[in-house]
Amino acid sequence: MNRRVVITAMGIWSCLGKNLEEVKQSLYKGKSGIGLEKERLAYGYRSALTGIVEEPNLKGVIDRRLRVGLSQEAEYAFLSTKEAFENAGITDEYLLKNEVGIIFGNDSSAKPVIEAAKIMDEKHDSALLGSGLIFQSMNSTVTMNLSTIFHLRGVNFTISSACASGSHSIGLGYMMIKQGLQDMVLCGGAQETNYYSMATFDALNAFSVRMDEPTKASRPFDKDRDGLIPSGGAASLILEDYDHAIARGATILAEVCGFGFSSNGGGISQPSDEGSVIAMSRAMKDADVSIDDIDYINAHATSTRQGDMYEAIALDRLFHNQRALISSTKSMTGHECWMAGASEIVYSTLMMNNNFVAPNINLENPDEYAQKINLTNKTVDMELNTILSNSFGFGGTNSALVIRKIEK
Repeated sequence: MNRRVVITAMGIWSCLGKNLEEVKQSLYKGKSGIGLEKERLAYGYRSALTGIVEEPNLKGVIDRRLRVGLSQEAEYAFLSTKEAFENAGITDEYLLKNEVGIIFGNDSSAKPVIEAAKIMDEKHDSALLGSGLIFQSMNSTVTMNLSTIFHLRGVNFTISSACASGSHSIGLGYMMIKQGLQDMVLCGGAQETNYYSMATFDALNAFSVRMDEPTKASRPFDKDRDGLIPSGGAASLILEDYDHAIARGATILAEVCGFGFSSNGGGISQPSDEGSVIAMSRAMKDADVSIDDIDYINAHATSTRQGDMYEAIALDRLFHNQRALISSTKSMTGHECWMAGASEIVYSTLMMNNNFVAPNINLENPDEYAQKINLTNKTVDMELNTILSNSFGFGGTNSALVIRKIEK
């Protein structure tokens, strides 16, 4: 089988906003979601910079019995998924009567692990841990909780592939539907934002310390960048077989038409232009589109020297002197890590449906590699028909997705 796969609804909870409308406005205005969390400095971080994501209050929204098993990222994912199902017109009654799958990207759940360890170190009594911490602490916390809350009875697993996790979740959901194994899959990515989760990244000196100008600290492709900004939240997308979507009268936002992947096979934290080129090329081949067909590229670029450099080299190899505009929305969001590959498909779909390209803000002095690619540091009003989105992660994992406006 070779079925068409479409996006019929989305939801988002991020530093750019708590819903699709807020996020769309932030993207168009080039509004940064970066700020300072002073508690990080007290904890021992070099940098207090982070994406400022509002903490959910789920009291009265879902039963306490269900809330106790939710980690921070699962709370974010609950809210983004709630928005997605509401936008899709999918009720609890529908979910009880139909098989819907879930594949989410998530690669850590640090806070409950650390909290459990503290209790054990201090009290030496596992009876004090309670039942909630086990369901919060597993990497599969998002899928196990959401499948329970929303009565999801299809495919159910978590993708742990570093900063490509969210993208791979969409790619695998796309493949499941394309091959006829599922009709509808909830896909997405989630990233905790508590300071426990990112201390090891800070230890690598990976973070920007431009704390006097938080909104200007994330500077993908700019030669004056000094590191990335940790961020997070959750993004949810409803992927569906085209005929299934038409039959139930669904609104179609975009078509997922290509998925490409590769592994660099090199150093554990070493990017690769060759690996990036292979993933992008496979995605475009799968989508049956040419380089000339791509209108916009949502770059992975995180605001680190090495990562930005290798991606710029890869983009120049494939898109030299081509018309596709390029920007990194991480200039506004910071690096949303396990969520990023999914949120950037949400951002890209919002751009496509509202006819604009969001800017690569803070791009004042492109480095020597970035000067060779078609970057925009301003919002551009234009029609977008085909978009390529890149996600790369530690361990050399690469993912690329192609989406396009629906062709009926």
